[in-house]
Amino acid sequence: MEVAIVKYNAGNVVSVVNALKRVGVDPVLTDDEKVLRGADRVIFPGVGEASTTMAYLREHRLDSLIISLKRPVLGICIGMQLMCRHSEEGDVDCLGIFDTDVRRFPQAMLEEGSRLKVPQMGWNTIHHLRGPLFDASTEGKYVYYVHGYYAERCGQTVAESDYGLRYSAALQKDNFYAVQFHPEKSALVGEEILRRFIDM
Repeated sequence: MEVAIVKYNAGNVVSVVNALKRVGVDPVLTDDEKVLRGADRVIFPGVGEASTTMAYLREHRLDSLIISLKRPVLGICIGMQLMCRHSEEGDVDCLGIFDTDVRRFPQAMLEEGSRLKVPQMGWNTIHHLRGPLFDASTEGKYVYYVHGYYAERCGQTVAESDYGLRYSAALQKDNFYAVQFHPEKSALVGEEILRRFIDM
């Protein structure tokens, strides 16, 4: 099993590498087209800002490469958001794999006295699960989030969370999968999701 992680200008990639090693996978971090096309699984993780990251992907032709991949692909955090149609973060068109847009959490959350803070940082539960990334035992479990933007729910939503509003915690279309939370920081629940992606 060859697992490739897309190498680009995003943070938090090392923690994904370490999480995969914990589930018995030794991934390769690469931006090489041949390696990414030949991999059995591709992971598109990261932390970053949408418009500058999309500019980097386009400059290095990684945008068209990711879209064209035929093996299972997993987007994580900014990876998931960039797989959507458009992001309000920098007002940028993204890869358009998923038929939904990325919005900023409402301004009311930023006002003094709000019990909800932006970005959402910490643990939250996932619900309404479907698809091969999850099983019934994962319903209602806690996963770890760090994000100020969210993907709206759509027909490709396969998990939801609630943070002042309900949003897509996970998306799936064909061979493309994505999660807004960080499985690499979500303890045993996250490890199981990674393992299910690898083993599907």
